[in-house]
Amino acid sequence: MTDRQLQTRTIDVIRGLAMDMPQKANSGHPGTAMALAPLAYTLWTRIMRYDASAPHWPNRDRFVLSAGHASVLQYSMLYLTGYGLTLEDLEEFRQWGSKTPGHPEVHHTAGIEVTTGPLGQGIANAVGMALAEHWLRARFGPQLFDHHTYAFCGDGDLEEGLSHEAASLAGHLGLGKLVVVYDDNHISIDGPTELALSDDAPKRFEAYGWHVENVGEIGEDVDALEAAIRRAKDIDDRPSMIVLRSHIGYPSPKYTDTAHAHGNPFGDEEIAATKAVMGIPDEAFWVPDDVLAHMREAGLAGKGAREAWEAMHAGWTEDREALDAALAGTGLPGWQEALPTWEPGESVATRNAGKKALNALVPVVPGLIGGGADLTGNTGTEISGEAPFSVTDRHARQIHFGIREHAMGSVMNGMAAHGGVVPFGGTFFVFSDYMRPAVRLAALSQLHVIYSWTHDSIGVGEDGPTHQPIEHIASLRAMPGLRVIRPADANETAIAWGLAIEKDGPTALVLSRQNLPVLEGTAGNPGVARGAYVLRDTEGDPDVVLIGTGSEVQHCVAAAETLAAEGVAARVVSMPSWELFAEQDDAYQVSVMGLDVPRVSVEAGTTFGWSLWADACVGIDHFGASAPGGTLMEQFGMTPANVVEHARAVLAQR
Repeated sequence: MTDRQLQTRTIDVIRGLAMDMPQKANSGHPGTAMALAPLAYTLWTRIMRYDASAPHWPNRDRFVLSAGHASVLQYSMLYLTGYGLTLEDLEEFRQWGSKTPGHPEVHHTAGIEVTTGPLGQGIANAVGMALAEHWLRARFGPQLFDHHTYAFCGDGDLEEGLSHEAASLAGHLGLGKLVVVYDDNHISIDGPTELALSDDAPKRFEAYGWHVENVGEIGEDVDALEAAIRRAKDIDDRPSMIVLRSHIGYPSPKYTDTAHAHGNPFGDEEIAATKAVMGIPDEAFWVPDDVLAHMREAGLAGKGAREAWEAMHAGWTEDREALDAALAGTGLPGWQEALPTWEPGESVATRNAGKKALNALVPVVPGLIGGGADLTGNTGTEISGEAPFSVTDRHARQIHFGIREHAMGSVMNGMAAHGGVVPFGGTFFVFSDYMRPAVRLAALSQLHVIYSWTHDSIGVGEDGPTHQPIEHIASLRAMPGLRVIRPADANETAIAWGLAIEKDGPTALVLSRQNLPVLEGTAGNPGVARGAYVLRDTEGDPDVVLIGTGSEVQHCVAAAETLAAEGVAARVVSMPSWELFAEQDDAYQVSVMGLDVPRVSVEAGTTFGWSLWADACVGIDHFGASAPGGTLMEQFGMTPANVVEHARAVLAQR
């Protein structure tokens, strides 16, 4: 068999697997994988630098399947090139406990760089990976970091607004070494894309500042595909898009260029007919030895480059502590000592405390990099004296994401998935709604990202109900895997920033616009790391426990003093994080909350969910209004007097 024949046979095997996996599962998307089999073959055998035996090599090229529904393509490539998947894993596609779930999941299957599926996310993730590579290359040198990011996307990715936000940012920042192949197959679930789409994608991406090449009908020509990718990968001053006209489901006699090919198994009869066209046996999961050997050789082609890099890295002495800390996603030895503290009685907005904590951490956490969605100063995400990350300054750690909250969240995910950086991003808490899909994926993927969400309540004031979060904190607490921290004062904020650096997974810091008093007993309190702690206790057993978060803890303290004058022993609990408190053992939880003691929660937001911890709730179960923040707090009952009334009522019920 000639090399050309082996190449054709391998592509046919990939197409066969793309049909066989959905057929056995009775679920899945074969068509796109079949159409892009030659492209994937080209990328994995001729272009990408990787070592399948070391999936986490830091200087590897990255691949993102933004069209995550075509996961059978990626699983086929990971199996064939030797990432550890077996043929049995492919046979268990979409089944319980398998390594081949319906959409690619990072940390679940070796070789998957990022969790994709919701359309548009992968493009934005790829932008984040390219951004991280540019910064690391500038910071530590091209000897250590010099690689490309490749992504496949489809019409659905480009229809989602997220892709527009991310593409605009990538073009503005001139993120070269990013190559996106747009699979222009003209098919969506409903039918031809012309039902809803008439964009000129090449012109749009050119307007964003991308290099664009429309290569047309070269989907079956491996040499032409290689040449197009090489032209794109050599561009370092801007991102590149290759527009490829493909034919979904090719070479199926019945389903080529049909909507059926998108998300439906083909059936035994059509699979047999398609395999006959390709000239391969009508045998499910057929992978001949020569094809497997050919692809396993390709999977190890980068081993020499990886070993050379590791040898260089092992002997690297220049700024070694910073390099190690960046790759580990942590700080230099003793970094926690840099966190600031404040004296009781000071008045500080927690967003401003967050800014001070951030700026204290930047010198000692080498990979900390980020900014705000056009609200850098407002959200405490401004690095003092730092230039913006830009085309002309790749060393800078201040990113101006622009008014692109969704892209900011997804780009942060890509940066974290890339490694070597700890990304942070800020916006008003109410606009976390715009970030929610990316936040969910960060939680699902347990990516080390930090959100600085400020203006956390009706304390925003005059901007009115459109800018005043009510239900947001409850909805985000409902999200598995997201650590939500709403600190009571400046000292709790600094500790929260430390936890965000220290702990894996995403952390949401929910911070105030208005000044809050620094409370007695918060500085360095280890209880913050446990989610809740006794801030003000009683001499004996408490009669009532007042549980506050954020700006309302001060009202609990004031209410406890009033109740004490009435002979009522009120314990004050600061509870910055439900998630951290839920991780504690029963003994600690009882030591904080007491046993069979009435409890009152106090939070300037919806009371939804507080029944888990409290018998009565002081909250806001309606939208806000436009007025000064202090006026709104008083009108809506966020006062010590209202806390006292609720405490009296719950005691009377007992």
